[in-house]
Amino acid sequence: MKQITSKIPGIALTALIAVPAWLLGSAFPVVGSPVLGILFGMLLAFLKRPALFDDGIRYTSKKLLQYSIILLGFEMNLFHVFEVGGQTLILMAFTLTAAFVTAYFAGRALGLDSNTKTLIGVGSAICGGSAIAATAPVIKADDEDVAHSISTIFLFNVIAAFLFPFLGHLMGMSDHSFGLWAGTAVNDTSSVVAAGYTYSNAAGNLAVIVKLTRTLMIVPVTLVLAFYTSRKNAASGKGSYDFKKIFPWFVLGFVAASVAYTFLPLPAALCGFLSQAGKFMIVMAMAAIGLNTNLIKLVKSGAKPILLGFICWVVLSLTSLGVQYALHL
Repeated sequence: MKQITSKIPGIALTALIAVPAWLLGSAFPVVGSPVLGILFGMLLAFLKRPALFDDGIRYTSKKLLQYSIILLGFEMNLFHVFEVGGQTLILMAFTLTAAFVTAYFAGRALGLDSNTKTLIGVGSAICGGSAIAATAPVIKADDEDVAHSISTIFLFNVIAAFLFPFLGHLMGMSDHSFGLWAGTAVNDTSSVVAAGYTYSNAAGNLAVIVKLTRTLMIVPVTLVLAFYTSRKNAASGKGSYDFKKIFPWFVLGFVAASVAYTFLPLPAALCGFLSQAGKFMIVMAMAAIGLNTNLIKLVKSGAKPILLGFICWVVLSLTSLGVQYALHL
């Protein structure tokens, strides 16, 4: 009982920070609530806080973050995978591979640590903040790694929302081509929606379907990263290889929620509530991460992660265009 009550003050604090971040993020979706949550948390980190908040803040940034990913499954219709078709899945295979390979080699050239490279890679390749949130506990990333990655992905989300429609019209892209491009090359769902529907309704509809399908890649990527991280730690003497300990069980929860949403006659209102609750919990987790982040240190060391994010973003965008042209999608 004492373990539970010790967490309540910190959880309540993150929820209190998350409320204005959620409301402002809903009003300005291009910016997004998670980014505002982590920003508000960083600003409040300058204030000295009592130690009674620490347990709850740690719990929110780690465990509550995992539970939030499970709830996101209640908006994931697995039939979308079949709807986008085999050709689109081939396109995603190329873009995901390009993003991961770029993040690894460019990150190594820039001298970035392994966790930052991985988080920026998955954030660029899959679905921005949600992918970072799912990956961080698997690779044991610290709060500053997450803050770097979220900030980097946010920057290019905002740029993409405004730049992609302009470039699409400049290149004379069809609604279909632009929908594929936005769905595979723009990071976060909010920016995909903004860019797609700014171009046209048809482009927006396709972009969202492609983006949701891309989100499912969280499952295999987190599993691979879990095995890789555990084996690497075992080889370096930082721990033993234990399948039960390294397996990201919350990912199974995400899959189960997706299956339930797709195949069971669940009330739409219930699924909508659960998925929104998951998104709010992500904002709480980002606020907790912000509370444990040194903003001054983040700004001083932020140039290299941003450069890596830019390189990944450009490679991802060009790969999507190149594969579309080569395969006549």
